[in-house]
Amino acid sequence: MGNSIELLSPAGSYESFRAALGAGADAVYAGGGLFGARAYAHNFTAPELLKAIREAHVLGRKLYLTVNTLLKNTEIEGKLYDYLRPFYEEGLDAVLVQDFGVLSFIREYFPELPVHASTQMTVTGPAGMRFLEKNGVVRVVPARELSLEELKRMHALSPLEIETFIHGALCYCYSGRCLMSSMFGGRSGNRGKCAQPCRLPFKTDQTGRETCLLSMKDLCGADLIPELVETGIASLKIEGRMKQPEYVAGVTRVYRECIDRCLQDGADNYRVYPEERQLLKDLFSRGGFTDGYYHRHNGKEMMSFQNEKKTVPREVAVMEPKLPVQALAVFRKDQTAQISLRSGSMTCTARGALVQAAATMPLKMEKVREQILQTGNTPFTITELDLQMDDDAFLPVKEIKKIRRDALEKLEESLEGIYRRTCGSMPSELPAEIPKRRNGKAEQEKVRFHIFCRDYAAARLLADHGMEEVRSFYLPFDVMKQFMQEGYAGKYDLYLAMPEITRGALPEEFMRMAEQWICGGMRGFLVKDLEAFALLSEKGYQKNAVLDASLYTWNDRSAEFFLSQGVQRITAPLELNGKELMHRNTFRSEMMIYGYQPLMISAQCVRKNCSGCTGREGLVTMTDRTRRKFPVLCVCDPWKTGNTPPGSLCYNIIYNSLPLGLFKDAEKVLRTGITDLRMDFTVETPGEALDLLQKAKTCFCEGGDVEYPADRPGGRRDRGKSSGDLTEFTGGHFNRGAE
Repeated sequence: MGNSIELLSPAGSYESFRAALGAGADAVYAGGGLFGARAYAHNFTAPELLKAIREAHVLGRKLYLTVNTLLKNTEIEGKLYDYLRPFYEEGLDAVLVQDFGVLSFIREYFPELPVHASTQMTVTGPAGMRFLEKNGVVRVVPARELSLEELKRMHALSPLEIETFIHGALCYCYSGRCLMSSMFGGRSGNRGKCAQPCRLPFKTDQTGRETCLLSMKDLCGADLIPELVETGIASLKIEGRMKQPEYVAGVTRVYRECIDRCLQDGADNYRVYPEERQLLKDLFSRGGFTDGYYHRHNGKEMMSFQNEKKTVPREVAVMEPKLPVQALAVFRKDQTAQISLRSGSMTCTARGALVQAAATMPLKMEKVREQILQTGNTPFTITELDLQMDDDAFLPVKEIKKIRRDALEKLEESLEGIYRRTCGSMPSELPAEIPKRRNGKAEQEKVRFHIFCRDYAAARLLADHGMEEVRSFYLPFDVMKQFMQEGYAGKYDLYLAMPEITRGALPEEFMRMAEQWICGGMRGFLVKDLEAFALLSEKGYQKNAVLDASLYTWNDRSAEFFLSQGVQRITAPLELNGKELMHRNTFRSEMMIYGYQPLMISAQCVRKNCSGCTGREGLVTMTDRTRRKFPVLCVCDPWKTGNTPPGSLCYNIIYNSLPLGLFKDAEKVLRTGITDLRMDFTVETPGEALDLLQKAKTCFCEGGDVEYPADRPGGRRDRGKSSGDLTEFTGGHFNRGAE
């Protein structure tokens, strides 16, 4: 059993911050006026945040600032420095980050500020942790979907601290891999503005009845504290920056007592009391509680299909946070009166006037003690007082009060001052190590199409068609195996498509064949998550990597970060609009112009939760209240080697109801400077895929057009030459962008 573990509480307001400290939180995480993943929380004003940093430090606690959203160029270069500087100088303890551009910016201009990798980075293994360590991160908040065994392995294989959730709301999707709110209404979870459309009712083709298919119960991990401590977790995190101070106080107090009980009594004697469980439930629950993914991969017992949110009015005292200190007061005749206050190794002394011999009324011991112990609105409480005083000593009471006040002020200032820093100069221009290309394509550059195909028949038809503009194919393992056997490596650049989520080591057969194929002409890998990129980088294959849009490069600094790793190409973010892409460096970028965009990548399974697991990969359909139909791909064998252990690594991909189709925006797309264009074929028939590719050639290579009637809600009707029913498209964010 370890001997310490941090309890980390949320604060969506200054009042919640005080409630968390009063209830025993070791640290608090909070958002300021910008860049936090809870944009609709009350959040802190800059003066409140500076005050909170000082108060936390006086009390021996910590405050972490959330900067865990994706930033645009104008924000990272024009606002981030001025926003962070006063908090950095005041001694901010750490910042939570999602954006790799923000990470590199902070490391350059705020070198003493510890960086924590947000759960929005979707860290799923030790290789990702090692990669982050090399780039200056000191703590990781891993994906919430990981098991205790995975966390234990990550702790053993990386020196970084691990912070994991112990209580609060759970997302259906891997954090950082959700575009549902963004695509539905423009409110992006990557910008802290999630509208939670996942809590709405849907139905599937198996059940035919509406339930809240994607709504999860809240996490309650009180029973897991001994196991989490043994795993090596550094910090246990309570979710809830949107909650009221009373909720923060009550939940924090329960977990404070549970953690202390566990550390004091040991795992064998640990228990959670019924009244503690009841308080947690009364404060807030959603269809009951779940202990999350720590002991399971997924399951309907984790779901709140009715999305029943319940609270029961409870009296929860919000305690005033105070720091215990020891005091020494000396009042000897003919000597300067003094009071010394000590906290830990810090001692501060205040001195006053000479103590005189009493002419008539000497000081009374109890009266003096009473005056010294009055700490008022200060953050201190005197728990021990050593009072040394002559029997006939005299000093005016107002002088005793002044010395006490001076001692308290000195101690407070000294405790605050330990953490203060000085800041360097203003940031300069982005280093020109990576060439820049923007505002229109170079005349000599031709359009190149890069094709992702999940299905072998579609891939082969497109490859055999022989369109000269097609440069690359991104193929899963089973399709790549056939393409390599049939000699397509000599005709196209072939890239092995990695799973959406990587957990565990790269399968031996997968890498053995991949290395053979690279020797046989395969160009590399299409990489979709940080763990896969880190694992490939450790094997020296970062130069063979094309990064998908899920490895976000919203700004020039994030693009610079990944391109400096040596990757071949990066994919333009799906949430930036055309104007924003015009202001982002598009060097070695490719852009999706067609395809069903993933709204969610989830460890949960719609099919399993509704009708049971079949273990066979395939599509189900999910329908919302407006009758939009969403294809859901049940990925049972992510590596496509045919021998993945059943159920251990599976996930769902929930696709948008309409495919992205930028055919009518071809001129605007090319004006961004991007000429590497991506088409993803996931649910299309081979004939539909070929027709769409020809349509893309007409629009992007020949300056042609396709006929659309008037725009319709949710997409645009194309009465061109489509050979199937797939005739509606959405423009995605290209013309509207995301908040």
